[in-house]
Amino acid sequence: MSVRKFISRAWKDVLTLIVVGIVFVVPFIFILLTASKTRQEASLFEFSLPGNFQLIENIRTVLTFGNGRMLLALWNSTILTVGSITLIVLFAALVAFVLQRRNDRVANIVSSALLAGLIIPPAVVPTIFLLQWLHIYKTLFGLIMVEVAVTLPFATLILRAFVGSIPREIDEAAIIDGASPLRLFTSIVLPLLRPAIVTVIVVSSVGIYNDFAAPLYFLPGAQNVTAQLTLYNFMSQFSTQWNLLFADVVVITIIPLIMFIFFQRQIVAGMAAGAVKG
Repeated sequence: MSVRKFISRAWKDVLTLIVVGIVFVVPFIFILLTASKTRQEASLFEFSLPGNFQLIENIRTVLTFGNGRMLLALWNSTILTVGSITLIVLFAALVAFVLQRRNDRVANIVSSALLAGLIIPPAVVPTIFLLQWLHIYKTLFGLIMVEVAVTLPFATLILRAFVGSIPREIDEAAIIDGASPLRLFTSIVLPLLRPAIVTVIVVSSVGIYNDFAAPLYFLPGAQNVTAQLTLYNFMSQFSTQWNLLFADVVVITIIPLIMFIFFQRQIVAGMAAGAVKG
């Protein structure tokens, strides 16, 4: 490698790191600094070190505010995320397997419906009427159904691309050996979908956990609060406790940040495998 090529490549890498730092790292540092300040210092919105570092105290105040409202919100968000992801992975894997292996009019209609689900935004008012008619409005189960319906097209698209990389000869060999279609799916196809399933779990769980609009519309009520809605605890029309608000953001961000740190390789591997082989 010549010196000119090395300098050109190094310059591009440095520029990329600078852009990533400005877009992602700098805002996160600002959040941490503001969450570590007093109420008076935080209201100035200055990118500076706090005079009295009190991040732990602010987080403790956030967790104990309103008789542990934040803990209740984290619990509700956990139930919402785990329940939604479980149903999404199960249904998306089944639908992806059937759609990839079938090539008839029904499969084409279902594929068109899933594609429409990626493009057309959900209608709030008709969805509320439907949930009320089913008597699941203002319940976690109702919101889980909404999240499943919204996320299922994306998950099916990812898993279908990965199912396409599995040779049909494996299906034929299993059927010859006497395996039923359900046994074929659960014992052979599903284990092979593990990289794509990890991608769906991590990406979808972060999206559902960070969802603000859906709980606001479909899950009203003090006992139904989710993690994102706790931001209202420290905001009002005339006064906002910015240090506690940013400390709330830190608490909310910890879980998805940990997931991305530990599963970033699986996310990239799952998407790349589906894109290349599908």
